[in-house]
Amino acid sequence: MTSLVADIGGTNTRVALAEGPVPVPGSVRRFRNADHPDLTDVLAAYLAEAGSPEIDGACAALAGPVRHGRGKLTNLDWIIEEDAIARVAGTGRVKLLNDMAAQGHALDHIAPGALETVLEGPAQPGGPRLVIGIGTGFNAAAVHALPHGTLVTEAEAGQVSLPVGDAETLSLARFLAEPDGFAPVEEALSGRGLGRLYDWATAEAGTPRRLDGHGVLAALDTDPEARRAAETFVRLLGTVAGDLALNHLPYGGIYLIGGMACAVTPLASGMGFAEAFRRKGRFAELMRAFRVLTVTDDSAALTGCAGYLASAE
Repeated sequence: MTSLVADIGGTNTRVALAEGPVPVPGSVRRFRNADHPDLTDVLAAYLAEAGSPEIDGACAALAGPVRHGRGKLTNLDWIIEEDAIARVAGTGRVKLLNDMAAQGHALDHIAPGALETVLEGPAQPGGPRLVIGIGTGFNAAAVHALPHGTLVTEAEAGQVSLPVGDAETLSLARFLAEPDGFAPVEEALSGRGLGRLYDWATAEAGTPRRLDGHGVLAALDTDPEARRAAETFVRLLGTVAGDLALNHLPYGGIYLIGGMACAVTPLASGMGFAEAFRRKGRFAELMRAFRVLTVTDDSAALTGCAGYLASAE
């Protein structure tokens, strides 16, 4: 049985064929969203390139909320519908997932070599797990192993309020606030967020300058404000990840995923991630019960889509 799987991000969409719970090696293709009017155009292009194979099922993960088989990307004006996917794929067996849900379904299929330890800690077999995505946007999902399958909750964790615990984070929240005075977590902890942190750091220094996230990471050794922006990013990530850990008690482990997660993982130990993660007052000792890993396999969402279809057979 051949399935069609897609990972729809805010900037790019990756598509692959899958057999069972894993994508077919060499079948993954990346498409720039800006080059296509909608997802169906991407899928049609992929299937034509692949020789129009017969598809038994299709599953797509998108960076945005999904309800009743319909979803809208948080950072792109695309509406995705299961019915539209069914028409282009030629199958009635279709599922649309939030991207964090897909990542959660991938956890049992990720190779150990695609995991990098951020914080050591015990891992309770079968315990709740937490996936935190940091890329074009920010989100999180809890993963629960149930007797008849895996349950992955959905959320919009990047749209909650940025935590403010001192004068520095208050200054940052005011800088990032939207016209209504609301500063969401995603405005700081995302690809564009790192650039916004640099805007703030240079404004604080009295020398306003602009760099995108890639530019900030490239300038860490030469630009003090770039380093301050990165350190602020890492500490905020530790704080928010710690808050999410207390919300969900993921004794089975916390998994960071996405391009920004991979980019800042080498900085975590030297920029205060552990300290911020565990700074929870009388619950500081409990925070040592949570292991934190980074998923370095950028095809994990595709694997999750394939795993979901395989488990639903």
